[in-house]
Amino acid sequence: MPVTTTVITGATSGIGRETAIALAKKDHSLYLLVRDTAKGEALKHEIILATKNKNIYVVPCDLADLDSVRNAADILKSSLLSINVLINNAGGIFAERQESKNGFEMTFAVNHLGHFLLVQCLLPLLEKGQARIINVSSEAHRMAKPNFNDLQWTKRPYSAWKAYGTAKLFNIYFTRSLAIKYGPKGINAFALHPGLVNTGFGTGLTGIGKLLMALARPFMISAETGAQTTIYLALATRIDAKSGKYFKNREVVSASTAATNQVGRDRLWDLSLGLVEPYLN
Repeated sequence: MPVTTTVITGATSGIGRETAIALAKKDHSLYLLVRDTAKGEALKHEIILATKNKNIYVVPCDLADLDSVRNAADILKSSLLSINVLINNAGGIFAERQESKNGFEMTFAVNHLGHFLLVQCLLPLLEKGQARIINVSSEAHRMAKPNFNDLQWTKRPYSAWKAYGTAKLFNIYFTRSLAIKYGPKGINAFALHPGLVNTGFGTGLTGIGKLLMALARPFMISAETGAQTTIYLALATRIDAKSGKYFKNREVVSASTAATNQVGRDRLWDLSLGLVEPYLN
């Protein structure tokens, strides 16, 4: 039986970690794209010990640094003939406006643009592997009111939650664009909400954001439970017809009205392609 080659970002904690362990148990050959390679190596050895699956590899990748993303893709292209599953799991929320190494607003960079570049760089391998691309979004996308004239939050007061919600809406836009553009080439794409998961998410928030997270914590689910929809999408058979859809609790659900906006979706694609173009060569 052919080995399934899976690439996952943000695997060293939370639902990414649980996803990686579950897929290793299913004998996937895993490539862990991580910012902290020491944590990545520790997870690698933990997975090997727990699952006896030795096909676990660590690749340095900082999604806030587009040069790092491109270098990670180059490593994968030099090591692999194809990729069967790509899980864009990493993300984050930032209390104050920060800029990435490349000068982009950090929420936009980490949650969207880094993954956008990663996919663009890996397209030949994804096509060869007839891949599934799984984008971890959030119900926070429902609060989004994207301003394409101020993606970097320089012209208006920064809001951590609005920036995060917009980035999660962009995950859904990205998913639908991938399904439409690359479905004919055998690539399928899915977006999902993992649930309100009790991880380190939001620990840097202050003020009302910190209070809201504290109030929500007793109602949060475990990382293992939160990973179940991602795991389902990586393993399920006969779901190609649902490519481009948004999932919650392993089922297709309706995203927000804004998520169906084709003009916004196409504009995001064009803007993103222009921003990453210098890193594609």
